Amino acid sequence: HREPVVQAYAARTVGWRGAFAVHTWLGVKPQDAQTYTRYEVIGWRLSRGGSAMSVSDTRAAAGGWFGARPQLLRDLRGDEAASVIAKLPAAIKAYPYSGEYRAWPGPNSNTFIAFMAREIPELRLTMPSNAIGKDFVPIGGLVGWSPSHTGVQVSLYGLAGMIVGWDEGVELNVLGLVTGLDVRHPAIKLPGVGRIGVTSGAAPAAAG
Repeated sequence: HREPVVQAYAARTVGWRGAFAVHTWLGVKPQDAQTYTRYEVIGWRLSRGGSAMSVSDTRAAAGGWFGARPQLLRDLRGDEAASVIAKLPAAIKAYPYSGEYRAWPGPNSNTFIAFMAREIPELRLTMPSNAIGKDFVPIGGLVGWSPSHTGVQVSLYGLAGMIVGWDEGVELNVLGLVTGLDVRHPAIKLPGVGRIGVTSGAAPAAAG
């Protein structure tokens, strides 16, 4: 595809944590690029003395996560994708937790992707309810936009809070575990399980 593409993915995390949470990332291909670049936060990179941020053009955008099959959350193409790509470098530079990682309550991989969504409204990404860490925000962000920018979020370090939004529906967060109701795409949201009901998000698409 010559056109620009931006995709968001989620897959179950590694080991026992996979029963509770997913790992999220972005796959990005600018206009006429030959490969996708995959953006994600990987905690164990910190043990090597580097940044938790991983930017790779060798890892397939839809390559999954240690054998877990990915779910496509968002698929933007053409001008929509180009507008996101234009803002991506500044958003990545603004991410305040590249030198930190905590699986619970954050900051972690889901904190990073949720931060990208808040920084780039054009992404209009609804995070999976079982993306633990998505609600981790500094105390200065106690009240703000939901990741999709279609609602309002109140969050205390990701340990307690609530989202009310057109895309997210109603989500109640207790100790990082989310229960909720999606009215727009009828479904209930349960801790660990995620959605039960109509699937929201993008239709399946290929990524290289």
